[in-house]
Amino acid sequence: MTTSTTSTQNPNKSETLQTPGKWRALAELMAIRGQDGLAPNELSMTGNDPFFPTPFRVGETAAAALAAIGIAANDLWQIRTGLRQKIKVEVSHAAATLRTVDYTRALNQNGQYEHVPIPAAMTHMLGVTQPWPTKDGHWLLPHLNLPHLSRRVLEVLSCDDTPEAVSQAVSGWEGTALEDAIAQARACGGMIRSPQEWLEHPQGRYLAARPVIEITKISDTAPEPLHSGDRPLSGVRVLDLTRILAGPVAGRALAEHGADVLMVGAEGLPQTPEHVRDTSHGKRSCFLNLNDASQAAELKALVGQADVFVNGYRPGRLASHGFAVEDLVKQRPGLVVVSISCFGSGGPWATRAGWEQVAQAVTGICHTNGLLTQSGQPKLVFAPLCDYTTGYLAALGTMLALARRAREGGSYHVQVSLCQSAMFVQRQGVLESFAAAPGHLMEDELEKLQVQANTCYGQLKTLGPVLQMSSTTPRWDRPSPRLGSDAAVWLPRQP
Repeated sequence: MTTSTTSTQNPNKSETLQTPGKWRALAELMAIRGQDGLAPNELSMTGNDPFFPTPFRVGETAAAALAAIGIAANDLWQIRTGLRQKIKVEVSHAAATLRTVDYTRALNQNGQYEHVPIPAAMTHMLGVTQPWPTKDGHWLLPHLNLPHLSRRVLEVLSCDDTPEAVSQAVSGWEGTALEDAIAQARACGGMIRSPQEWLEHPQGRYLAARPVIEITKISDTAPEPLHSGDRPLSGVRVLDLTRILAGPVAGRALAEHGADVLMVGAEGLPQTPEHVRDTSHGKRSCFLNLNDASQAAELKALVGQADVFVNGYRPGRLASHGFAVEDLVKQRPGLVVVSISCFGSGGPWATRAGWEQVAQAVTGICHTNGLLTQSGQPKLVFAPLCDYTTGYLAALGTMLALARRAREGGSYHVQVSLCQSAMFVQRQGVLESFAAAPGHLMEDELEKLQVQANTCYGQLKTLGPVLQMSSTTPRWDRPSPRLGSDAAVWLPRQP
């Protein structure tokens, strides 16, 4: 067995912050790709931040990630056809994808499309999942999403589920003590740190020495030619064992380029319906209970014919069911296994679970955003930038690994994390002026980007794929499915 990791340690140190963030970010991703440069005029990235009222270049970073996905799709297209195609990304469009829920419209009884509001449960979660001051002068963000995880936090705090009660309870704790107590309860939360404090923390130091996407060749196999088809990922079979939010974004991005993406969940598993609706385009969905031996065997059979396995569960959770990385590649040599986590591939916090807001809290985003937008109080960026960026990076890593498998063979482990993505965004520098940022697309611009579909949620218009490719236009071949509505089987490949 051979083990090799594609890596780079902050390859842009010599570049100044005068270079637009989108190009700095792309350069870092291209170093991970490690191939020849692009053909003249192959890529166009237009527009600049700010899109959201935040100092961070979140739109430019998202645009760079989408552009890199286009380049990786081009690499696969070149393997198929010997040809490359033109790629275009607009920064404002890329930024808008970080809040897809803002752009979903449903047909009402009057025959008009109207905005679909965020559910009350999500609004409540956003109200309590905020930074609160601790008794020793720090701030801590407890995460209270999904009933079972919220209950664990509230048991640690011994309080009710209201902003006032949570704030009062947090004020009775020292910051690091509460952070550790929440982790010991297998719940989620994080103390607000500055960027420098994070880089001095053992977990931050670990991640700073790793690439934003880790692609590790974990075994040797013969090269696998790409399957027949007219899209970059035609014939590629993806098992999507993820939810809320980075993993589903990764699967959706792979579906945009022709992959057969089969979501595997369990009936009754807690979800956030609006995210299921908006991140499941192009996929199919089945239920398999891994606690049932016969259904676990069905998943193993699917693995045996898969190309990609995406895992977004708490680290170690699937391994306890016999689906550790080594088990998976033994079942299917040549498999690309994708692991998506909050805290990354190693380090003292590697086994902790986390969410978007936790990653913003611990890595410095919340600190800096508050420092530069209001009087010193930590403040979340009101866009799930870590989730979506991580999802895009997972899709990019998957496509790079598939290209390597086609050229040189091998089984691969791709690892991305919310905290790495937060650090990636911060490496692109901050803006001096952002208060007047629009924060949303205008309706006339949105209309050009919307796609329409008859779904189990009704007749919808939603923000479609924004990456433009001249020969293989990214698209979703099927609408978001009802969870569990498909059989646990693969679609036939083209002959």
